[in-house]
Amino acid sequence: MSDVAKLAGLSVSTVSRVINNHKYVSEDKREAILKAMKELNYQPSTAARQLRGQSSQIIGIIVPRITNPFFSYLVDEIQRIAYQNDFQIMIFQSNEDKAKEASFLELLVKKQIDGIIMCAIENDQDFVESFTRYGPIILCNESFESSSIPTIILDQMNGAYMGIKYLLDKGCRKIAYCTGGLFDENGKDKSRNSGFHKAITEYGLKVNPEWIFVDQHTIDDGKQIARKISEMGEHRPDAVFTGSDEVAAGLIVEAKRLGIAIPEELSVMGFDDQPLAELTTPAITTVKQPIQELGRETVNLMLSILQSSRYEPDREKLKMTLVIRESA
Repeated sequence: MSDVAKLAGLSVSTVSRVINNHKYVSEDKREAILKAMKELNYQPSTAARQLRGQSSQIIGIIVPRITNPFFSYLVDEIQRIAYQNDFQIMIFQSNEDKAKEASFLELLVKKQIDGIIMCAIENDQDFVESFTRYGPIILCNESFESSSIPTIILDQMNGAYMGIKYLLDKGCRKIAYCTGGLFDENGKDKSRNSGFHKAITEYGLKVNPEWIFVDQHTIDDGKQIARKISEMGEHRPDAVFTGSDEVAAGLIVEAKRLGIAIPEELSVMGFDDQPLAELTTPAITTVKQPIQELGRETVNLMLSILQSSRYEPDREKLKMTLVIRESA
């Protein structure tokens, strides 16, 4: 900073004011300092700014795994809006590990990031809430019951209900159900589980434990489900709600290899409406999650908190819709 001040012919305090975007610096002095900084290739130290308690201009994002296209597209939109507002993002993969998640939250304590967007939750509510004293946390498509943490969430229960009811209205009565979590009232995906229960109960049906597949995430998981269904013979389901387009794609590919006609013998319902859903044969009927809108509303809320302004998310943009193609 002394070198910049000397080259610009101004004081160190004036250089500091320009670097920290203070008002009340004349335009000619600001231009002289910026020119000197460029000539000297000087960049302000982020670490020093953090030690002084200033903003890092970095937002952390926790996802379970970035290889899941849902989170890739979500993070892409968050990054786009953040960059437009002079913020960078730092991506953390928790891999559904509590210790990893805790280590990422610690970065708030160390002031290495300004806030965290949690697109996955592994630790309990009290633990996560204890970090809010160090900076803002927003839950994105995740939630705690009765929590003060700001939350932007899609209606997962209605999404699952919509998909299951569509299969039921098409005449399917033996519906298999896949979840990325556990089939538990209090576990992950409990909202989707409730939507599934609501739909089949309205039709007077009961859950068949053999047709429930838990912890399903990938294309390979979908292939394994197809093999299991094939082995069920005459007791196999007539439809599968997969919980993700990746699982649906794997199931369709393997079912075709095994000689199971889609949708004539087995209807397949995806979830998300990723580009992959249009590329399979047959194309996947799916529940569309408005991923870009979700990312946009989440980061706008985070920016409003960091900038001490008000922002009211547009809930109309966060509604799920059914996309009917060929697999069901």
